[in-house]
Amino acid sequence: MNRPPPSHASHKAAAPPTRVQWLTIDADQAGQRVDNFLMARLKGVPKSRIYNILRKGEVRVNKGRVKPDYRLVAGDQVRVPPVRVSERPAPDKPSDQLVKTLARAILFESDGLLVINKPPGLAVHGGSGISLGLIEVLRQMRPEARFLELVHRLDRDTSGCLMVAKKRSMLRHLQSALRDKGKGGVTKIYHSLVGGRWPAGLDKVDVPLMRFEVNGERIVKVHPEGKPSLTLFRVLERYDGATLMEANLITGRTHQIRVHAQSTGHSLLGDEKYGNDAANRQWRERGVRRLFLHAAELRFYLPDANEPTCVKAPLPDDLSSVLDALKC
Repeated sequence: MNRPPPSHASHKAAAPPTRVQWLTIDADQAGQRVDNFLMARLKGVPKSRIYNILRKGEVRVNKGRVKPDYRLVAGDQVRVPPVRVSERPAPDKPSDQLVKTLARAILFESDGLLVINKPPGLAVHGGSGISLGLIEVLRQMRPEARFLELVHRLDRDTSGCLMVAKKRSMLRHLQSALRDKGKGGVTKIYHSLVGGRWPAGLDKVDVPLMRFEVNGERIVKVHPEGKPSLTLFRVLERYDGATLMEANLITGRTHQIRVHAQSTGHSLLGDEKYGNDAANRQWRERGVRRLFLHAAELRFYLPDANEPTCVKAPLPDDLSSVLDALKC
């Protein structure tokens, strides 16, 4: 049977094919599992359907059957069968103001990476009642992009440096670097304002953290059976009733800075989940109207680079105005 020549697979998710497609894997796509490749390629197709076509042999790699955990190699030819799915509604459109804000928020860009100064109040991705997150808006802003994926995450109320990979190879490189605690790793520096006077000499918090579900809400607590967690702290400025802190994340647990600060008795101001309600009410009157936590700096090595790249995000106006008032 004649078939069209293989085409190179796009990183950008395409509509499910209505006829058989033959895709050639390039070097940037190599290394990923075939089931994950198909899920990214066949957006809207249920996982059960993808595993079914793999099990029945409708998906072939180099004319042979493969298991879901087969890792693709550059040059592999993948047969993708036609798959029918119900038509999905068009995605919500971001406002012109949000598009302009994100366009101005780009701090660094290379051929494989974007670093964005994430605005506070914007989730990094949609879900749980949020139709549009930062990554969905970026994909609409750059429809020609073959690949855009979050390298890491920031809480919705946290502002500052966020990495978005433009190539799968960059995503793998940086996620590996995030796990590396040595010289080739990623340094993440945050600025936060905590209540009270941070104790002199308290330069690190090294206590394990564990995640819990309480009434459907995710909560993190210090727990002896939790995962090892280490944050390095440094006092930047002392004010009357508050301390501006630098936090260096050595591990990257959920809500790590917030819970580690809480464990010392000096919660982040504006933290509605782990903070002090009375203090938050008092500081709200003084201008702290959201979590005072900002991802101020990232240091990382690009592939084959001998020197680190350093990207800094200035403190946003709503937080800097609080500090200005404290200095008066």
